[in-house]
Formats: sequence, structure tokens, C-alpha cells
Amino acid sequence: MVEFPRTVVGGVSVSRMIIGTNWFLGYSHTSAAKDKFINSYQSRERVAEILTVFLRHGIDTMMGMPVPWLSEAMRDAEQRVGRKMILILTPGFNTLPGGPPENEPEVVFDRCRELGATFCFPHTSVTDILIDKRAREIRDLPRLTQLIRERGMIPGLSTHEPESIVFSDERGYDVESYIQIFNAIGFLMHVEVDWVMRVIHRAKKPVMTIKPMAAGRLLPPVGLLFSWNAIRDQDMVTVGTTTPEEAQEVIDLSLDFLSRRLPDNPLQYTRSKKTLLDA
Repeated sequence: MVEFPRTVVGGVSVSRMIIGTNWFLGYSHTSAAKDKFINSYQSRERVAEILTVFLRHGIDTMMGMPVPWLSEAMRDAEQRVGRKMILILTPGFNTLPGGPPENEPEVVFDRCRELGATFCFPHTSVTDILIDKRAREIRDLPRLTQLIRERGMIPGLSTHEPESIVFSDERGYDVESYIQIFNAIGFLMHVEVDWVMRVIHRAKKPVMTIKPMAAGRLLPPVGLLFSWNAIRDQDMVTVGTTTPEEAQEVIDLSLDFLSRRLPDNPLQYTRSKKTLLDA
């Protein structure tokens, strides 16, 4: 079986395809009804089946929230395949004094370490409210990355605003990678696609791109073809799937695109396409 290409982040070898978890945890970016369906459908067992497909192709890196049952599904897949997974957690936490004690950064980072995280990247909900565009800095970040390092994890940043990457590089913050939204239609992106592409290519650290299919608004061949061709060899693409079959499909498509091959994946057949078939 072909092993998926790899890159290095903070001295750790990771797969260039990263397993996304929004379609495990009920964040469809579509509707409340779709979120409800995902939450009613997914389970530890079903997610473990999906992770097993990824692991068998050497895609051993997963990104998500500090959710215990998700880490349990990861352990299940590891047992089936006999291969360890690498966990990137993107927690949220208090950014002002007086918040819930269980959400203090130290407590949240302890939880991430207990769940087996190798990487800890403050979530965009934290990162982006700490950006000071006038001073071109990210407030409190040196203290936060120090707390992450003290717990044996590797720090990075999850962001929706490309300024985070620019300011972090300018300031030389202790981060090893960036998570940045990037897709062909600019879904949830703060500026035009070509601007974000330029920021990614100028970044001093590898970039983990997310939402390549714009949460289902782009067909997999379109979203993946764009992403793999628009990033650098050291950068990554995070892909969310709902079923093992979808996982296999995005793997096959990506391997073809990275090898400059035209995919031979099964197409969706409808009666209106009958005349496209051989007589």
C-alpha cells in the first residue's frame, strides 16, 4: 500500500494529509440540521473505522478539539493497525481574568497533554481576539507558548486571519506551524484567495491548511486539486470525512493529484449523463 507523503513540523514527521474532525464532532458549517445529523450518526466505533483507513495509508496525523471520546477512537484505530497517531489539539480557553477555573490555560493545556497531544495550537477563537493589528503583535502569546512547552507539547497557532502568520513571523514567536483556512472559493477566509496563498508561501514555518472543500461547497476533485497545487511541499491539507469510503476517496484523489495523474475514481451516475457513456 502506498504511503502518503510526509513533512516535518517542529522536528516531528507528520503526514501531509491531516485528518480533520469537524465531520466527526458535528461542525458542518452548513445548518443546525446537518450538525444534528452528524452528532446522531457518528460514534467512537464509526470514527475508529474511518481513522483505520487513513492509518493504513500512513496518514497518522489528526487535528481537533480536546474531546475524550475522539482520543479513544484514535486509540482503537492504533490497536487495529499497529501504528501510533499524532494528535494536534486546538483548544479554547479564558483570555481574560475571572473566567471559569476549568477553562484557565494551564488547566486546558494539562487536559490536552493527558489526551496525548503532540501539538497544541490555541484555537482561532483565542488567537484572533488576541491580535493587535496596530501594534502588529499577538497579545499574551509568548506566555501561552511557554505554558505549552512546559507540558512537553509543541506550540503553533490556529487562525482565520492571515495577519496571525505575518505578525508571528515578524515577532519570532515560539511556534512551529500555522493552521490557516485556504480553499478555492475563499469560504470563511478574511481576504482574497491569492492574498492568503501569498502569505502561505512566505510563511517561515510549515502551514496546515484547513477546509479545502469549503465544508462541502466544493467537490473533492476540485477542492483537493486546488489545494495540493497551491501550497508548498512542506505544507499540509486537512480533510474531513464522514465515512470510511469518503476517507479512501480523498486519499486516492490526493495521491493522483500529487503524482500529476488524472484520477480514475468512480463518477456519480445519473440518468442525465447517459449520453456521455459509450454506446
